[in-house]
Amino acid sequence: MSPFTVLHVCMGNICRSPMAERLLVARLRDELGPVADELVRSHGAGTGSWHEGDPMNPPAARQVRTRGGDPDSFRARTLEVAFVKESDLVLTATAEQVEFVLELEPGAASRTFVLGEFARLLAEVDGAALPPFAPTVEAVAARGRTLVAAAHKLRDDAWPQARDDLDDPYGRGDAFFSRTADQVEASLAPLVGVLVG
Repeated sequence: MSPFTVLHVCMGNICRSPMAERLLVARLRDELGPVADELVRSHGAGTGSWHEGDPMNPPAARQVRTRGGDPDSFRARTLEVAFVKESDLVLTATAEQVEFVLELEPGAASRTFVLGEFARLLAEVDGAALPPFAPTVEAVAARGRTLVAAAHKLRDDAWPQARDDLDDPYGRGDAFFSRTADQVEASLAPLVGVLVG
């Protein structure tokens, strides 16, 4: 069985989605140690190809590093259908990017959310109704996939709210990047908390 796989999507894949990708890894390692890398796969892509192959934007990399993540070896990618198909959960920076993902792969509607929307929905998920946590690929995958299905059911076809979108920090200063990274971490916290039980 493949690990529970989370795809993070923004425009250029050098600011918001790489912060989310690498900070999810960092928070899971905080909870589970090195085994986290075997249990959950976190990857990302951008809706445009402007930055294909580029490293993380320097202020984004600074935020990741100061928050315990690893920005090294990151290279931006352009979103492909295969990335969506291989992912159990797709988290976008904005509602517009949800639309982009679903134009590529309509079958991903039940597992594609704005990051802030997903965090909001998780507050309503009954963790006790999920498969039990165990530090195995099978257990985490089952728990994660059930969690995504529960969030989709709670959304009941409602569209994301404007407050669910992440602000785009590209071209802004460190203070703006810090606020965006705060948003990312706050939105990832419920996922980590529920996923690892």
